[in-house]
Parts: sequence; structure tokens; C-alpha cells
Amino acid sequence: MTTDQIGAVGVLLAAGAGTRYGAPKVLAQQGKWLQLAVAALVGGGCDEVLVMLGAAIVAVPPPARAIVVTDWAAGLSASLRAGLAAAKAGGAGFAVIHLVDIPDVSAEVVSRVLVATRAAPGGIGRARYGSRPGHPVVVARSHWGELSEVLHGDAGARTFLRARGDVLHVDCSDLAAGIDVDE
Repeated sequence: MTTDQIGAVGVLLAAGAGTRYGAPKVLAQQGKWLQLAVAALVGGGCDEVLVMLGAAIVAVPPPARAIVVTDWAAGLSASLRAGLAAAKAGGAGFAVIHLVDIPDVSAEVVSRVLVATRAAPGGIGRARYGSRPGHPVVVARSHWGELSEVLHGDAGARTFLRARGDVLHVDCSDLAAGIDVDE
């Protein structure tokens, strides 16, 4: 199997309470953000999509699969750790990490970052919108253990990404703003 054929699993982080937003963001616009995020991951090349749920438990759109994160209140790191653990059970070579609260990220954005990361020697890539890093973040399976070890609190993969010099930044500013909606 060549690197462009290695499978990818989407890990959609949607477990939070959305305190600044006023409600769990997985419920935003009657579930429209959830539908858009799953469609972006599937359309962008993910063979499987795992939706991390916690503060609100909802039915996820097919073909996604729900993963209930029991310790979701511990922060984003708990959801990402649970997603990577669930992803390890499959044979995917890459995790495409995305957030439910970035509704303008399309399949085209996901595909661009995934394709570029598959070809990158380091196996780590992330979308960039102008000068600002964003999502999705793509991480090769060989890094999942290291990433899981450094996850803490509500920081997600930030510490892991900042400590590395081999992260490929993929400009997607022509496709989306990539701004998470907090209010």
C-alpha cells in the first residue's frame, strides 16, 4: 500500500459543554455543524469518522460512529485521547483531527491537508489560514502514542505540535476562514 492509499480516520471533537457558546456545540443549528463536519471528513478522504460526545449525547449522521467520552469535562485532551484510542483499533495510518465548531471547513480543506500530510516526511500536518494555524490537524499513526502522552487539560494537540519542527503547514485560506465559533 502506498502512502496515498493508507487509510485515514476522522476524529471529530464534539464532547464539550460549549460554555462560552451557551450550549454544547454539537447541538448548534439543530445539529447542522455536526452534519457539516462529518461530511467534510468523509468527503475529504476519511475512511471512518469517530465523533467524540460527552456533554450532549446525540445520534451522529452516517457513516460516523459515536464514542462517548466519560471524562469529557477534563477538557479537550480527554476527548482527543479517547478518539486516538478508538482509532487504534482500526487499521488507519492517519488521524484527521477536527472540531465541530468550525462549520466553514469543507471536504476540500480536509482533502488538501490530508493529501499533503500523506506526502510529508514527518507525517504531521495542519491547516493554516493566513498566519493562523488551525484545523484539521493530521497525524500519522506512528505519532499517536507520543501525542496521547502529552495531552493535558483543554489544550488538545497544541503542546505536541509546538514542540515539533516537522509540522507541515498547509495553507487553506483560499478555501475557508477556519475560525471556531465561540459565541
